[in-house]
Amino acid sequence: MKTISTHLSYFLKDREVKRNLSILLRYVAVLVAVIAVFTVVFHFIMVYVEGEEHSWITGLYWTLTVMSTLGFGDITFQSDIGRLFSVFVLMSGIVMLLIVLPFAFIRFFYAPWLESQIRNRAPRSLPADASDHVILTSYDPIARGVVRRLERDEIPYVVLEPDPTTAANLQMDGVRVVTGDIDDKETYEAVRADRARFMLANHDDQTNTNITLTVREVAPEVPVAALVGHENSQDILELSGATQVLPIKRWLGEQLATRITAEYGEVHPIGQYRDLRFAELPVQHTSLEHQTIREARIREQTGATVVGLWERGSLQPVRPNTSLAPTSVLVVTGTTEQLRALNRMVVSDDTHTEPVVVIGGGRVGGAAVQALHKRGVPVHLVEQKRARCKVLRPYCAEVFCGDAAEYALLEEAGIETAPSVLLTTHDDAINIHLASYCRRLNSEMRVVSRITHERNLEAIHRAGADFVLSYATLGIDAVYAALRGRRLVVLGEGVDLFTRAVPPSLAGTTLAGSQIGEQTGLNVVALEHNDTFKTDLGGDTPLSSDRHLVLIGSDDQMETFVDRYE
Repeated sequence: MKTISTHLSYFLKDREVKRNLSILLRYVAVLVAVIAVFTVVFHFIMVYVEGEEHSWITGLYWTLTVMSTLGFGDITFQSDIGRLFSVFVLMSGIVMLLIVLPFAFIRFFYAPWLESQIRNRAPRSLPADASDHVILTSYDPIARGVVRRLERDEIPYVVLEPDPTTAANLQMDGVRVVTGDIDDKETYEAVRADRARFMLANHDDQTNTNITLTVREVAPEVPVAALVGHENSQDILELSGATQVLPIKRWLGEQLATRITAEYGEVHPIGQYRDLRFAELPVQHTSLEHQTIREARIREQTGATVVGLWERGSLQPVRPNTSLAPTSVLVVTGTTEQLRALNRMVVSDDTHTEPVVVIGGGRVGGAAVQALHKRGVPVHLVEQKRARCKVLRPYCAEVFCGDAAEYALLEEAGIETAPSVLLTTHDDAINIHLASYCRRLNSEMRVVSRITHERNLEAIHRAGADFVLSYATLGIDAVYAALRGRRLVVLGEGVDLFTRAVPPSLAGTTLAGSQIGEQTGLNVVALEHNDTFKTDLGGDTPLSSDRHLVLIGSDDQMETFVDRYE
């Protein structure tokens, strides 16, 4: 516990505090001078106008009584001059004592003192025995999601925050934080970086380079993952010592591009967990339309397993009698050969050769356009900035420079016949508007969009978007995959892949008897044992303690699983 003298010593060292105290003391000096002048004038009027003699203590007493509005007591003026002077002293006291003095005291002393108390509460280091922890260099939306998962999995962590006040507030919110400059070697010594499990540099490219170089002086071996915005910075960060560089914006564009429907009946790979591969299959214009899962016989014919069903932004579990609508998108898992067999099974002569429309040519849109170009998918780009139009023109069949809200421009870009539209602007309101607009112009097209804020997820799905993904969600998934040392699997916004050892409370039960789906909403997609996966699960599939569950669902559902079963 720090003593008052320690707090005061730290408080008085601050330059701004010294300046504030100087201003406050000058005002107090002016106030004392005014009181002294009023005391002298009181004596002058009393002697030469009222004809009375009073002591100097009495004059000071009268001045303070009047200025503080406590009343005139037993000493009053009888003359008009004396009473006018009393009114002047009274008004001066109201302003100087009752208004300015409290404000000045609070503004220049009390508020800084409270802020100093808060700043003092921010930790400056981790305990000397801290080890195997994760270091996050900023508490941004990605870090918030990562912290939530770390707490769920009981992995220790610390967030670095340069501002002590912000750090203290984060600590009061339950975040484990240490304050210190992120470009100072002593900060990383204080958080025991040399014994950390993993570190994330999640600032801009220049700051991340500085962070990486600094931490390498203290911890040459710690794994460092760095977010990167510009492609040109990737090599610089790797040369600076970053173990992994995560170009989230480029990956976001590429992930959105994989969800584009360019040819009906095409299986889109979306990720891999060890030998278990995941893919999506839009049902529209395939032989699967209007069939049930049992009638489709996907597992019998290909070996692949249907583990979920996207229906306008909602991932739903599947049952044998689940009906496949034209808007449905199947989530399937299997080996590479099984997924190829599925692709051959659903391939149709009724392929769509119309270009895909991409609205927005920023870093995310540019990455999507280039990814589609590599797949041989023709693209019509709609972009306002001519410079970006010029850069991306080689990757597009045609480029339309202008406002996507103009019907004539979208019509010229082929929106009414396009199989898919991809919305990549960084403004959620614009993307919601365009999703609704494009859905109205072409009710059968697949609408894929990015969002910035999770709160807009429901709104953009209501507007007509079929698939949505945000920068923060992809960043959280990418960072956690890097931390866990596994490949990135992106199932969709608010949905992730989890692996958990079968809890003792479920060992010996069956999959149906565990009621995992009913109690948590999670979907068990496979059982892992000795690096092999069992995907043909039924209600009578036994659960044993030497196996791992492979599940898909949301973070909230996973937390429910942990609370209920672990």
